[in-house]
Amino acid sequence: MSSFSRGSAAAANRAVCHTCGALSPPGQTQQCSRCKSPLHLRVPNSIETTVALLVTSGILLVPANVLPIMYTEQLGRVTSNTIMGGVAALWSHGSYPIALVIFVASVLIPVAKIFVLLALCWTVSRRSRRQPGQRTVLYRLTEIVGRWSMVDVFVIAILVALIQLSGLLVIHPGGAGLAFAGAVVSTMLAAHSFDTRLIWDATLPMETTHD
Repeated sequence: MSSFSRGSAAAANRAVCHTCGALSPPGQTQQCSRCKSPLHLRVPNSIETTVALLVTSGILLVPANVLPIMYTEQLGRVTSNTIMGGVAALWSHGSYPIALVIFVASVLIPVAKIFVLLALCWTVSRRSRRQPGQRTVLYRLTEIVGRWSMVDVFVIAILVALIQLSGLLVIHPGGAGLAFAGAVVSTMLAAHSFDTRLIWDATLPMETTHD
Protein backbone atom coordinates (compact mmCIF):
# COMPACT_ATOMS: atom_id res chain seq x y z
CA MET A 1 0.00 0.00 0.00
CA SER A 2 1.31 3.50 -0.87
CA SER A 3 0.04 7.02 -0.30
CA PHE A 4 -0.23 9.50 -3.13
CA SER A 5 -1.72 12.94 -3.62
CA ARG A 6 -5.49 12.81 -4.14
CA GLY A 7 -6.29 13.76 -7.70
CA SER A 8 -2.94 12.55 -9.07
CA ALA A 9 -2.58 9.80 -11.66
CA ALA A 10 -0.95 7.56 -9.05
CA ALA A 11 -3.93 7.93 -6.72
CA ALA A 12 -6.12 6.71 -9.58
CA ASN A 13 -3.77 3.74 -9.98
CA ARG A 14 -2.47 5.01 -13.32
CA ALA A 15 1.22 5.36 -14.14
CA VAL A 16 3.06 7.60 -16.62
CA CYS A 17 5.69 5.84 -18.73
CA HIS A 18 9.17 7.35 -18.29
CA THR A 19 10.14 6.22 -21.79
CA CYS A 20 7.30 7.38 -24.07
CA GLY A 21 5.15 9.47 -21.70
CA ALA A 22 1.98 7.42 -22.20
CA LEU A 23 -0.59 7.34 -19.39
CA SER A 24 -1.55 3.77 -18.53
CA PRO A 25 -5.18 2.64 -18.18
CA PRO A 26 -6.46 2.34 -14.57
CA GLY A 27 -4.88 -0.63 -12.81
CA GLN A 28 -2.24 -1.25 -15.48
CA THR A 29 0.88 -0.19 -13.61
CA GLN A 30 3.32 -3.00 -14.47
CA GLN A 31 4.09 -2.48 -18.16
CA CYS A 32 3.47 0.32 -20.66
CA SER A 33 0.86 -0.67 -23.23
CA ARG A 34 2.60 1.43 -25.89
CA CYS A 35 6.36 0.71 -25.60
CA LYS A 36 6.31 -2.23 -23.13
CA SER A 37 8.67 -0.49 -20.69
CA PRO A 38 8.34 -1.24 -16.94
CA LEU A 39 6.02 1.20 -15.13
CA HIS A 40 6.30 2.64 -11.63
CA LEU A 41 3.83 4.90 -9.84
CA ARG A 42 6.90 6.56 -8.35
CA VAL A 43 10.61 5.93 -8.96
CA PRO A 44 11.52 3.14 -6.49
CA ASN A 45 13.70 4.33 -3.58
CA SER A 46 14.14 7.68 -5.29
CA ILE A 47 15.39 9.69 -2.31
CA GLU A 48 17.68 6.96 -0.95
CA THR A 49 19.25 6.35 -4.37
CA THR A 50 19.69 10.05 -5.06
CA VAL A 51 21.37 10.73 -1.72
CA ALA A 52 23.68 7.71 -2.09
CA LEU A 53 24.79 8.88 -5.54
CA LEU A 54 25.31 12.44 -4.29
CA VAL A 55 27.48 11.20 -1.42
CA THR A 56 29.50 9.17 -3.94
CA SER A 57 29.91 12.23 -6.13
CA GLY A 58 31.01 14.35 -3.17
CA ILE A 59 33.64 11.78 -2.21
CA LEU A 60 34.96 11.59 -5.77
CA LEU A 61 35.23 15.38 -6.00
CA VAL A 62 37.94 15.31 -3.31
CA PRO A 63 40.54 13.39 -5.35
CA ALA A 64 39.28 15.15 -8.48
CA ASN A 65 40.42 18.47 -7.04
CA VAL A 66 43.43 17.25 -5.03
CA LEU A 67 45.12 14.88 -7.48
CA PRO A 68 46.86 16.20 -10.61
CA ILE A 69 44.61 16.54 -13.64
CA MET A 70 47.63 16.34 -15.94
CA TYR A 71 51.42 16.15 -16.04
CA THR A 72 53.42 18.36 -18.37
CA GLU A 73 56.90 17.51 -19.60
CA GLN A 74 59.14 20.16 -21.11
CA LEU A 75 62.82 19.60 -21.84
CA GLY A 76 62.88 16.67 -19.44
CA ARG A 77 61.22 18.60 -16.61
CA VAL A 78 57.91 17.16 -15.40
CA THR A 79 55.34 19.27 -13.52
CA SER A 80 51.88 18.37 -12.24
CA ASN A 81 48.77 20.53 -12.29
CA THR A 82 45.55 20.23 -10.32
CA ILE A 83 42.28 21.67 -11.62
CA MET A 84 42.54 24.78 -9.45
CA GLY A 85 46.25 25.03 -10.21
CA GLY A 86 45.42 25.05 -13.90
CA VAL A 87 42.74 27.70 -13.36
CA ALA A 88 45.22 29.89 -11.46
CA ALA A 89 47.87 29.42 -14.14
CA LEU A 90 45.48 30.31 -16.96
CA TRP A 91 44.25 33.35 -15.03
CA SER A 92 47.80 34.56 -14.37
CA HIS A 93 48.61 34.26 -18.08
CA GLY A 94 45.57 36.33 -19.02
CA SER A 95 43.39 33.49 -20.36
CA TYR A 96 40.42 34.70 -18.34
CA PRO A 97 37.56 33.13 -20.40
CA ILE A 98 39.14 29.65 -20.39
CA ALA A 99 39.97 29.92 -16.67
CA LEU A 100 36.37 30.89 -15.89
CA VAL A 101 34.95 28.06 -18.02
CA ILE A 102 37.12 25.46 -16.25
CA PHE A 103 36.38 26.88 -12.78
CA VAL A 104 32.62 27.06 -13.32
CA ALA A 105 32.35 23.64 -14.99
CA SER A 106 34.82 21.79 -12.74
CA VAL A 107 34.13 23.32 -9.34
CA LEU A 108 31.07 25.54 -9.20
CA ILE A 109 28.54 23.46 -11.16
CA PRO A 110 29.27 20.03 -9.58
CA VAL A 111 29.25 21.42 -6.01
CA ALA A 112 26.12 23.53 -6.62
CA LYS A 113 24.32 20.56 -8.20
CA ILE A 114 25.08 18.36 -5.19
CA PHE A 115 23.78 20.95 -2.72
CA VAL A 116 20.64 21.69 -4.76
CA LEU A 117 19.71 18.01 -5.10
CA LEU A 118 20.42 17.39 -1.41
CA ALA A 119 18.18 20.33 -0.53
CA LEU A 120 15.41 18.96 -2.75
CA CYS A 121 15.73 15.52 -1.14
CA TRP A 122 15.55 17.11 2.31
CA THR A 123 12.42 19.13 1.49
CA VAL A 124 10.72 16.04 0.04
CA SER A 125 11.60 13.92 3.09
CA ARG A 126 10.17 16.70 5.30
CA ARG A 127 7.04 16.80 3.11
CA SER A 128 7.46 20.52 2.60
CA ARG A 129 4.61 22.30 0.82
CA ARG A 130 6.54 25.48 0.11
CA GLN A 131 6.91 26.64 -3.50
CA PRO A 132 6.66 23.29 -5.32
CA GLY A 133 6.68 25.02 -8.70
CA GLN A 134 9.91 26.87 -7.97
CA ARG A 135 11.55 23.70 -6.66
CA THR A 136 10.57 21.83 -9.81
CA VAL A 137 12.03 24.59 -11.99
CA LEU A 138 15.20 24.56 -9.86
CA TYR A 139 15.54 20.82 -10.44
CA ARG A 140 15.11 21.22 -14.19
CA LEU A 141 17.71 24.00 -14.33
CA THR A 142 20.10 21.88 -12.30
CA GLU A 143 19.61 18.94 -14.65
CA ILE A 144 20.19 21.10 -17.74
CA VAL A 145 23.25 22.89 -16.37
CA GLY A 146 24.72 19.65 -15.05
CA ARG A 147 25.01 18.33 -18.59
CA TRP A 148 27.76 20.90 -19.23
CA SER A 149 29.92 19.68 -16.34
CA MET A 150 32.39 17.98 -18.69
CA VAL A 151 32.88 20.96 -21.00
CA ASP A 152 36.16 21.87 -19.26
CA VAL A 153 37.55 18.42 -20.01
CA PHE A 154 36.95 19.04 -23.71
CA VAL A 155 38.62 22.46 -23.41
CA ILE A 156 41.67 20.87 -21.80
CA ALA A 157 41.72 18.13 -24.45
CA ILE A 158 41.73 20.73 -27.25
CA LEU A 159 44.48 22.73 -25.55
CA VAL A 160 46.54 19.59 -25.05
CA ALA A 161 46.17 18.66 -28.71
CA LEU A 162 47.20 22.13 -29.87
CA ILE A 163 50.16 22.30 -27.52
CA GLN A 164 51.46 18.82 -28.37
CA LEU A 165 51.11 19.50 -32.10
CA SER A 166 53.38 22.50 -31.63
CA GLY A 167 56.05 20.25 -30.11
CA LEU A 168 56.52 22.51 -27.10
CA LEU A 169 55.19 20.19 -24.40
CA VAL A 170 54.30 16.58 -23.77
CA ILE A 171 51.18 16.20 -21.61
CA HIS A 172 49.97 13.09 -19.79
CA PRO A 173 46.59 12.70 -18.03
CA GLY A 174 46.45 12.43 -14.24
CA GLY A 175 44.22 10.51 -11.86
CA ALA A 176 41.97 13.52 -11.21
CA GLY A 177 40.38 13.14 -14.64
CA LEU A 178 39.00 9.70 -13.85
CA ALA A 179 37.74 10.80 -10.43
CA PHE A 180 36.11 13.89 -11.94
CA ALA A 181 34.40 11.83 -14.64
CA GLY A 182 33.05 9.51 -11.93
CA ALA A 183 31.74 12.49 -9.95
CA VAL A 184 29.97 13.91 -13.01
CA VAL A 185 28.40 10.56 -13.89
CA SER A 186 27.25 10.12 -10.28
CA THR A 187 25.54 13.52 -10.20
CA MET A 188 23.86 12.84 -13.56
CA LEU A 189 22.53 9.52 -12.26
CA ALA A 190 21.42 11.24 -9.04
CA ALA A 191 19.44 13.81 -11.01
CA HIS A 192 17.90 11.04 -13.11
CA SER A 193 16.87 9.02 -10.04
CA PHE A 194 15.17 11.98 -8.31
CA ASP A 195 11.41 11.86 -8.88
CA THR A 196 10.04 15.42 -9.08
CA ARG A 197 6.49 14.11 -8.52
CA LEU A 198 7.45 13.60 -4.88
CA ILE A 199 7.63 17.40 -4.57
CA TRP A 200 3.94 17.66 -5.44
CA ASP A 201 2.77 14.70 -3.36
CA ALA A 202 3.01 16.80 -0.19
CA THR A 203 0.85 19.64 -1.58
CA LEU A 204 -2.46 17.75 -1.80
CA PRO A 205 -4.47 15.51 0.55
CA MET A 206 -3.20 11.96 0.64
CA GLU A 207 -5.01 8.83 -0.44
CA THR A 208 -3.89 5.20 -0.09
CA THR A 209 -3.42 3.20 -3.27
CA HIS A 210 -2.17 -0.32 -4.11
CA ASP A 211 1.20 -0.42 -5.92
